[in-house]
Amino acid sequence: MRIEKFELESWLNPLDPLCKYNLGASCVKAFGLKEMLDFVGEDSNKIMEELANKSLHYGEFDGSKRLKKAVAGIYKNADPEMVITTHGGTGANNMILTELLNPADNIIVITPTYQQHYSIPANLGVEVRKVRGTADNNWLPAIDEIRERFDENTRMIIATSPSNPAGIYIKPDLMNEIVELARTTGAYVLFDEMYRGLDDEYMPSIIDVYEKGISTSSMSKVYSMAGTRVGWIVVRDPELYDRIFNRRSFDTICGGVIDEFLAAIALEHSDKILERSRKIVRANKEMLDKWMEDHPRLHYCGESYGSTAMISYDYDISATEFGQRLFDEEKVLICHGDVFEEEKTFRLGYGFGETDLLSGGLDALGKFLKRLEDEGK
Repeated sequence: MRIEKFELESWLNPLDPLCKYNLGASCVKAFGLKEMLDFVGEDSNKIMEELANKSLHYGEFDGSKRLKKAVAGIYKNADPEMVITTHGGTGANNMILTELLNPADNIIVITPTYQQHYSIPANLGVEVRKVRGTADNNWLPAIDEIRERFDENTRMIIATSPSNPAGIYIKPDLMNEIVELARTTGAYVLFDEMYRGLDDEYMPSIIDVYEKGISTSSMSKVYSMAGTRVGWIVVRDPELYDRIFNRRSFDTICGGVIDEFLAAIALEHSDKILERSRKIVRANKEMLDKWMEDHPRLHYCGESYGSTAMISYDYDISATEFGQRLFDEEKVLICHGDVFEEEKTFRLGYGFGETDLLSGGLDALGKFLKRLEDEGK
């Protein structure tokens, strides 16, 4: 069955090579291969030699044992045997949604979020019940709002945490309330945790607190290795693992041997890589905060724990027109809010390693905002 247009990817990807300042990107600055190996303290010459002699036959069919152990190591309550490696985070999410949901089900999705989490279920005939955070509650829904939409046919509660686009983290109090609600019927709770790890303290995962919790993530965002296309699913329920592993046989078979090898090396040094990511993100966020102080008609939509922020504005212009004009006039690319079903907002990324990219992009964005003011918008 044909699925609806993926609004974010359809907007962002064609314009990426044409822009001067890509403020729509959401990854922390990518590593080069040798750069990553040197950074984490590995012998790059030795690794390169190992790569040169590596067989290009199928990899381990249940995922590289080395990688599964490394993934489990970034959680407090994960067993390597309950890790399923996937083709990116999108592959992980698609696998979960298509395997576990049926047309008679309904799901609760906390929005704004990544379109996969509502468009794939809708395409399957599942009833999607969106619960939207508001400024009155730090852009998170209250548990009572989730409870009102929950019933005996609710198969799954879904959130991105930290969220895409706003970077909002579902902290333990709300996470535990969601779990308590899900336990009343045995519903699954899927947290897409792609941006988890940028806080100084350990950020609890859904699998730390719920036996039917599902965590998806990847090497793309905070680990700066999107090109490896390595993602994963972590669960605690052996029966659920068996179901997902069977689904994986239909659409993946196994991961790439080189990709999983490099991802395992990186995650074995996750502390170093996350510290690098925090340093980059915090310096850029400080720059963005200072710039925001000079633009009182812009407002953060919640506190970001990721590498992106969602920003609302009070200019009389639609989100789509805002994004298109900004690109046409200043060659600045942002993710306008209509791709997230959020009017008069845009997502802005700040994971860049080159501070002049962010500063130049913000200067150009400021010129565009001044132009809107001059037009009486």
